[in-house]
Amino acid sequence: MVVLEESGDAQPVAADDGSKEEIKSKNMISLEIFRVIKDAQQQHGLRHGDYQRYRGYCSRRLRRLRKVLKIPQGDRRHYRRRDVTSSHLTASNAESRLLCVPLLQAERAWAHAMQLRQEANTEPRKKFHLVARLKKACAHAQMLLQLSEQSGTCSARTQLEAGAYAAWLRGALLLELQQWRAAADCLRSAQLVLENLCSALPQDEQLVYKQKVDELHPSLRYCAYNIGDESAAGDLLALRGQGLIDNLDTLMAQAKESRSGVMHEVEWRGRVVSVRPEKVRLFLISLQDLETSLKAAVDSQHRIALLENVLMDCKDAISALKDEIKNDPKLKNAEAQQMSSVNYLLSYLMYLRLVRTVERNNLLVQQAEEARRNNVPIDGKKVRPQDLTRLYEIILQNYSELQQLPGFENDLAYQTEIDTEMKAYKAFRCYYIAQVLTGLRRFREALAILERCSTYTAESLASKLKDKQLLAKLEDLQKDIESCKYEVHADSVLEDDEEEETKYTKSYKDKKPLVDRLDDYREDSQVLTKNPNIFKLPPPMEAVPCKPLFFDLACNFIEFPNLDDKTGAANNKKQGAGLTGLVKGFLGWGKGDK
Repeated sequence: MVVLEESGDAQPVAADDGSKEEIKSKNMISLEIFRVIKDAQQQHGLRHGDYQRYRGYCSRRLRRLRKVLKIPQGDRRHYRRRDVTSSHLTASNAESRLLCVPLLQAERAWAHAMQLRQEANTEPRKKFHLVARLKKACAHAQMLLQLSEQSGTCSARTQLEAGAYAAWLRGALLLELQQWRAAADCLRSAQLVLENLCSALPQDEQLVYKQKVDELHPSLRYCAYNIGDESAAGDLLALRGQGLIDNLDTLMAQAKESRSGVMHEVEWRGRVVSVRPEKVRLFLISLQDLETSLKAAVDSQHRIALLENVLMDCKDAISALKDEIKNDPKLKNAEAQQMSSVNYLLSYLMYLRLVRTVERNNLLVQQAEEARRNNVPIDGKKVRPQDLTRLYEIILQNYSELQQLPGFENDLAYQTEIDTEMKAYKAFRCYYIAQVLTGLRRFREALAILERCSTYTAESLASKLKDKQLLAKLEDLQKDIESCKYEVHADSVLEDDEEEETKYTKSYKDKKPLVDRLDDYREDSQVLTKNPNIFKLPPPMEAVPCKPLFFDLACNFIEFPNLDDKTGAANNKKQGAGLTGLVKGFLGWGKGDK
């Protein structure tokens, strides 16, 4: 411990062992490697799989770190390599950013390798460059591990994380070199360290390490599969269904070819055809372990996910075969028999796609029936008989496509087999249609549909079905049909009795007042309440005829007789004329006129 005296100078004073340990713990350098690289990857491109952007970020970050830490690699004209050494970490100004230099160098090389892996799909020669960059990343990771262990200034957590990081990169390199056992050992050691770190850290810091452990699990299972553990194949397909492994079919096909040879031919319905396109061959190889993985799946949802992935691969294989038929001039000008062989392979792929689609739809039906039986909603919606009817309609549509498969229209055995299975699924469809009609209280139609359902079931049971599971479901359906008939018949009788009983006793809720329906006898309980509906007040307005208006237009065209003699109007005119003449004669007017 350092003590300051009155003079102000720092003088070392003897301290106990506890004080020495305190000084050592304070000077320890700690770097959370996986948290640092996880944050950098998520913020700089790897959220979208952009390794080139992340590689550029690592280069810029390295340049800034070397400038700040004063560890330049030469000047503008000359390059002189300078690595971080133990002397840098034991100096008085040592800090955790010194460990970031080899860490970022390893990340830059790894990001470059992942970028080359994406480009190697079209340029196979880049795989050699990819291996070289992975070796460079391993060298930088090993340097980081040596610095953390040999300097003596790094914390135990940093040393453990550096060891796990170096083991992970070493495992990735060996996995690329197809050294399965050595790669599995490195990845397993990294997984062990990360799991121990998870158990020792608080809950809020465990997420990054758990995610890294989950990322290592698919690679470990793939190594186990290539070493010879056949049980790992189903686990790989299950992980692929969860989206954890990309290009699984190609990898598994390559591993299977190395052990059991290449699939050049396929036999179906007594005929052997050659498998020419590479994508079709890889798909058929990967299809061999599907049944094992389906049996090992946990529930119906995982099986559905596996089948959907297989259907997508089958669709790609069919497209590849069609493109080869279209673009290959040899196939266009070949003889009919050779074209028939290619078309036969195409029909086989279409048959596989439709059969797996039916299997996927059967799993959906099973899931819906269990949810309906337990009254559990699916995606927030209650399962109805209409939903099951629609699923069986889709299955029957798939069987119709199977009947129209090119090259098998006249195959009697094939068509008989498809017809038998179609009758079985028609029976299930009729059963759920009858339930829909029962819910709509259309009992006569429901009974008729149940009779048809019983006919389909009897015909299917009489024929020899190869599907034992479908045969067991038909036997259960036959029992359900009989019970459903009795239920429908009982509901029909009860409905007729209810109609007779309620013809006069049914309580009607009519808005008409009692005064408007005196001729109809109904038991209206509302009449006995405090507000009976007897008469509506105020009464409604009614239309009445208005008083007519008369307009006398004929008056203008009538000539009335002269009534001046009777009214005295003529006498008044004569008196006026005599007075005027008197005045004229008195004054001398009017004499000259006479």
